[in-house]
Amino acid sequence: MIARLVLGLLLVGSLNSCVVYEYEHEFWLRVDGSGSVSVTGRPSLWVAFKGLERAEDPEDSATRDAARALFERSGLRVRRVTLTKRDGRSYLYVSADFADVNRLAGTPAFPDLSIGLRPENDRLVLEGSWRKPVTPTASGDRGGLMAVRFHLPSKVYSHKNATRGVERGNIASWRQNVAEGLDGRALDFGVTMDRRSILGSTVTLFATAIVLALGLLASVVWAVVRRGRKLNA
Repeated sequence: MIARLVLGLLLVGSLNSCVVYEYEHEFWLRVDGSGSVSVTGRPSLWVAFKGLERAEDPEDSATRDAARALFERSGLRVRRVTLTKRDGRSYLYVSADFADVNRLAGTPAFPDLSIGLRPENDRLVLEGSWRKPVTPTASGDRGGLMAVRFHLPSKVYSHKNATRGVERGNIASWRQNVAEGLDGRALDFGVTMDRRSILGSTVTLFATAIVLALGLLASVVWAVVRRGRKLNA
């Protein structure tokens, strides 16, 4: 009975982790505001949310060129642009690096994003919303889910209604139906986190432990040497 229960929990967990999105923003953020982002979605949704042209011909390389130009005009360093297939449908994927997340909102690549990262005492507050610009709704399938996900650099203290809370310690995501997004419903997000990165805190802790260990070793060696001198006196 216990084995069946454990198997059932694992199955539920695996199903939750295999959610497929029709349109998704995924951010990897650093405490200084820099980071990288990848955007994946059906070409028709790129048109609706970012104004990308020629979605009627998603196989055309010009679609990839238009996406690259969109991100480069926004000051990002594009790393990869591809067209992929899933269940016979095309999905456009762009991966790029940015210097400051606060400069993304309102750029040609992110007319659908409002975002801000600010210090608050000894913490960082990330807030924003994702909403389709006021443009004619793209035709095509309105089914499926869309999401925005953040891989955060430090300990998370609180979040604003993340879909599954904080996952694996520092990942938070928000999602809604594609139809709701196309109708202009905003997807609000927000987290409060530590100003120190997890990596930096780990390195500091490790370095402190080494210093303490070396200090203790030095004290022991000094005590042994001192005792030896007294015995030889």
